[in-house]
Parts: sequence; C-alpha cells; structure tokens
Amino acid sequence: MRLSEELIWRGFSAETTIQDPTELDTREVKKFYWGADPSADSLTIGNLAAAMMCACFVRHGYEPTLLVGGATGQIGDPKENGERDLKSLDEVEHNKKCIAEQMRRVFRQDDIRVVDNYDWFKEMKYLEFLREVGKAFSMTQLLDRQFVQNRIGEGGSGISYAEFSYTLIQGYDFLHLYRKYGINLQLCGADQFGNCSSGIHLIKRLEGAKADAWSTPLIIDPATGRKFGKSEGNAIWLDSKKTSIFDFYQFWLNQTDEAVEYLLKIYTLLEKDEVEEIMAKHQTNPGQREAQKALARGVTEVVHGKEATEAVINLSERLFKGGLEELTSDEICEFSEFLATAKKRTGLFEVLVKTGLCTSKGEARKLAAAGAITVNGVKVAEDAPISQTAIVKRGKNKFAVVV
Repeated sequence: MRLSEELIWRGFSAETTIQDPTELDTREVKKFYWGADPSADSLTIGNLAAAMMCACFVRHGYEPTLLVGGATGQIGDPKENGERDLKSLDEVEHNKKCIAEQMRRVFRQDDIRVVDNYDWFKEMKYLEFLREVGKAFSMTQLLDRQFVQNRIGEGGSGISYAEFSYTLIQGYDFLHLYRKYGINLQLCGADQFGNCSSGIHLIKRLEGAKADAWSTPLIIDPATGRKFGKSEGNAIWLDSKKTSIFDFYQFWLNQTDEAVEYLLKIYTLLEKDEVEEIMAKHQTNPGQREAQKALARGVTEVVHGKEATEAVINLSERLFKGGLEELTSDEICEFSEFLATAKKRTGLFEVLVKTGLCTSKGEARKLAAAGAITVNGVKVAEDAPISQTAIVKRGKNKFAVVV
C-alpha cells in the first residue's frame, strides 16, 4: 500500500494544501516536521493519533523532525475559550525532554532530529521579528482566524497580544526549518492547520517557494463525543506514571464494538488485511472481543513495548480470574510496575484517593459501605491503615497496589 493510500485508509486525512494525495508518493523532498507543545511532561492519546500519522510517513521513507516548542510553550497555543497559564523555563525544558523520548519510541527511531524553537528565538530582537515576520501579514488575515473570532466576538474572553502572536511564531518556525533543513512539509492535527498556513505564507512571501501542510482529523471519543486529550478532562497519558500501563491497556480493551475498527486503523501498526481478518472474527463472535484485544495489545506495544504489553496481559488475566487472597507478597510487588501504588500503613480511603480509584474520601466511604471495595479479595467497609502488601480493588475492574 502506498503512503497516500494508507493515509486515507487509516483516516489520517483532513485539511491539506496538497490537491492530489498521490503527490506524497513521489515527492522529491521527503522531509516533514511535526510540532509538540510542551505544556505537560507527557503526550496523551489525542497527541498519539497525530504521532501515528507521522510514523506512517516515516515507514514510507520520510525523514522526520520533531519540534518541541520551548519558545511557543512559554506563550501557549491559544485555546478557544481563554488564556493558558504560562510555564517556567525549567518546566518547559523538563517537558521537552520527556516528550522527545516518547516520540522516539512511537517513531521507532533513536536518531530523530529534535529541535527547540527557543534556540532560534532566544537571540532574536523584537524589531527584527516585526520587520521580517510582522510585515508579511495583514491584520485582516490574522483577525479572520476562527480562534481569534471566538475569543474577541460577543461573549468571548478576549485574547492577549502574546497569544494573538502565537501563529506568527509558529509560522516563523516553518520558515526557519525550510531555510536550515529544506523541510517543506508540516504535519499536524486539524486544529493546527491555520497555524501551519502562516508558515506556508511566510515561505512563499519571503523565499518564493512552495510549502505544504497535511493534517489529520481530531479523534473523538465514540462513547462520550468528546475530544481525546488532556484538556477535555478524560486524559489517557502515554507516561505510565500518569496513566498506569494496566489502566492504559484496559482503556483500549473496553472500547465499544462500534468504535473498535476505527481505532484499530489509527492507533495500531496492523496492516489492512490483518484488520479485516480481525474484524471478520469479531463479527462472527463479538463476545470474544477479539478486536478489542487486538486494539489493546497493538496500542500498548506502540507506547510501552512488547515486553511490558505481555506482562500487563498476563496481569489482567490473573486479576480477573479471582483468587486475589491467594497471591503472595512477592507476586503483588511484581504488579506495582503496572498499577498505581501507595505505601503500606496508609489508610484505605487515602489509598483509594491517592491511586485514583476514588476522587475523594467521601466517595471512598460510600463505596466501601456499599461493599464495592476489597483488599486482597476481602470486602472492607471501614477506613483503616493497610499494613500488609495488598491488592486493592474497586468494583469489577479498577485495581491498585499497596507495597
């Protein structure tokens, strides 16, 4: 399958400046860049969808460049409904390193070129930026952007000059990478296409050259209708400290029959014939959840590797077959790599809150009273310190470890 065919089959096609997708198959310069905003020290599964699109280009011979926005991260990509909190330089630097490492795993390349736009902006003088970049845009162009209209229109929260300027900074990034590395293609999520067009405009205006952007649709949670991503309050993180490998695996395992084929194409490396075979088996016997198992295995392997995936599959089988009271302390300690953990001699209700099994001690108290909390397979109704190594379970499928 050619790149253009795979992108369309997987659903990695939204707004683009490329009129004929087959141009991507024979493009003379096979280089692209993709930018990540270091507003957190981990990407989410929303970001992962765009990263999987980038990985598709890499598999077809394109040279990737990952831009982690040390400069833009200090301003914040404008939201539809309000200003972002500014990050410190130290926090941005930490986030940048974490994101770069995650992308190396997804791209399956240790030698990805990683650049930081702070490196070229830190010495740039304000008047220099206005003369070269500011003069290349009209206010009409900028005010017509949808996010600006939403922020300054009736009922909008307004917008600072810093965030208003964000698109110019990102546009200059594209210009800089074109000049230094000859990169003439930017990949992005559909919500970034407007910012990409700023770079295309600058390259045409200042270099007399053609550049392009290719975007992928935002991924919508089929169950809730909300966008996959941290800003929507339903974040599933790639960092196992934020979302345990067990919870990550279970998230995909619990996807609906209606959504699973759509998600298999986006989030796994399975080929077209493999997906078709999996879906045929699934439709024959949906109760076996073959498609969900393939999805959970495939995504977890991409993010956490095969060894961790096999381990978490084995863990899932052991946790759900019962007999938790028969597990030894050593066996429980092995689970701590994959489950949220708390320390021994901590009260049960505090353990439930710290590990994310409950949102508050009040909720923990109600669930315990209702018989929904067990410690090593035994129902516990009252709050008390947990002194032994233990598996704490909420309901049917939420677990944590006390070690």
